[in-house]
Amino acid sequence: METVKNKSLKTVLFTIAILLVINAIGSRFFYRFDLTQDHRYTLSKTSLDIVGNVGEPLTVEVFLDGEFPGEFKKLQVETQNLLDEFKAYNPDIVYTFTNPSDDSEDQDVEKRDLIYKLFTLNNTVHSKKEENEIKASIKQIPDLKKVLIASFAQNGMTPATVTVQDKGKESQEVIFPWAIATYKNRSVVIPLLKNQMTKTTAEKVQHSVQNLEYAFANGLNTIVKEKQKKIAVIKGNGELQDIHMADFIKQVRENYHIGTFTLDSVAKKPNESLQYLKKYDLAIIAKPTEKFSDEEKLVLDQFVMNGGKTLWLVDQVNIEMDSLYNDSGASLAFPFDLNLNDMFFKYGVRINPTLVKDVMATPIALATGEQGSATQYTQYPWFYSPLIYPASKNPIVTNVDALKFEFANGMDTLKNGIKKTVLLKSSPFSKLVGTPVEVNLNMVSERPEQSEFKGTGNIPMAVLLEGKFHSVYQNRVMPFTEKTFQAVGKDNKMIVISDGDLIRNQLDKNGQPLELGYDKWTNKLYGNKEFMMNCVNYLLDDTGLINIRSKEVNLPLLDKEKVYSNYAQTQWITVGLPIVVLAIFGFVFTFLRKRKYSR
Repeated sequence: METVKNKSLKTVLFTIAILLVINAIGSRFFYRFDLTQDHRYTLSKTSLDIVGNVGEPLTVEVFLDGEFPGEFKKLQVETQNLLDEFKAYNPDIVYTFTNPSDDSEDQDVEKRDLIYKLFTLNNTVHSKKEENEIKASIKQIPDLKKVLIASFAQNGMTPATVTVQDKGKESQEVIFPWAIATYKNRSVVIPLLKNQMTKTTAEKVQHSVQNLEYAFANGLNTIVKEKQKKIAVIKGNGELQDIHMADFIKQVRENYHIGTFTLDSVAKKPNESLQYLKKYDLAIIAKPTEKFSDEEKLVLDQFVMNGGKTLWLVDQVNIEMDSLYNDSGASLAFPFDLNLNDMFFKYGVRINPTLVKDVMATPIALATGEQGSATQYTQYPWFYSPLIYPASKNPIVTNVDALKFEFANGMDTLKNGIKKTVLLKSSPFSKLVGTPVEVNLNMVSERPEQSEFKGTGNIPMAVLLEGKFHSVYQNRVMPFTEKTFQAVGKDNKMIVISDGDLIRNQLDKNGQPLELGYDKWTNKLYGNKEFMMNCVNYLLDDTGLINIRSKEVNLPLLDKEKVYSNYAQTQWITVGLPIVVLAIFGFVFTFLRKRKYSR
């Protein structure tokens, strides 16, 4: 008996010693195991680097607390899992889940704090006295929930109303798929739900979960990393006014320094202008309407040769929607020469003076009936405004919603040793219309035959160029002498888009800029803003952050119609069968136990 006790004691002590050794090793070495097939919980090196740069408490407030339907429960759970991964690698990252829709009175303090936080997102509080005055005024608000929802909307954080189907019945839920991250008095809004057109709720959630790591990594990078890269918005050749690019500029300013660079100075001081432009990392040329001089072209060309990134949004046809709103409802679309053809040709693309006519089109709203306060608007497909669904696997367009183009031109790619990736192209049922040509609003009544577009579609409309570009002035007489002239540039990249309106935001009735991609006439939000930001991030990204967008997460989705049609069988399999299996196991276990010990 004593021997058995000693043996048991040795076993216990040996087990404790093993556990202590394992614990000591585990405290020194940190590793997390991801057993999912798609490595859903494995953070990219870029994300780990961003998380590692957090040296002080960083708070993330997620507005997804509460009970949600199945699809959004997945978004809630996956968001929490991702934040758990961030926190595991850096305990300075803390997060909370809150519910802005909670009507209970014990949440009033939290609501007031949230209203103040939302206020400070777009407003600077200059003193403690001003802060106390603002908080005192918030305490006087009678309907906190109403003001809170309005505060969300003012910051672009509109709530989502989702339709939930359950056994053939439909109900609507309001959720706030947003988060706010705060670090060192800097805050950033992080979108959690990708509100893609034509997608089911389950598909939206799937794409949103796939985009979660990028959304949080990009948001944290915005507030943790100081601005370094500089962007020049080129002016001087009839480009878009700032108010028509206001939302884009506002968004870009969160991560980069951005300013205006006017080419007017090139005429008098071309060399000095070039040296000044070289201080920027990216130049954006948005919808120029006036001819570029040879001196201006050389400055831009040498900016490219010296490694400067460029984002071109160029029209080769002169036609605007506003020109159609006249008594005749018609206008002439005609080509105009910006003196850029030889430059693009040398780089490897050509923008043609043609218009893309696409059956897959966005609608326009036209007034019908008598004019006045009771005027009604009817939506018609407008074939000169293509609706482009990205099909490329490039991270710039991964999971980007459909984009709205307007009077876009056709493009060709040319062989010259530069790598070319077509980011956006028209639908298979599209064609090119030569110019000059009359454009008439009566075209909305057209019902074109698909045979008319056979074999003419898939027209490139946005192309990414990567490689060592050759100067357009190589072996040519230069318009001015430049001692640092380079005939062949460094490894570089640029994006050329054949529509200057892709970056244009509309204005409201008070002349204030609306969100880029939002069409006030049809109340639709397109993916223009996300695409433009992805272009900028890709061109300036030297950390690989944009590549996180290529991560694929496969969430198993139920076929709701199949489940509903076999509801009783499904219920039996998911609820009844586990109980039966457990009962059989219990019976067999009890039977074997009695049989063993009854002998």
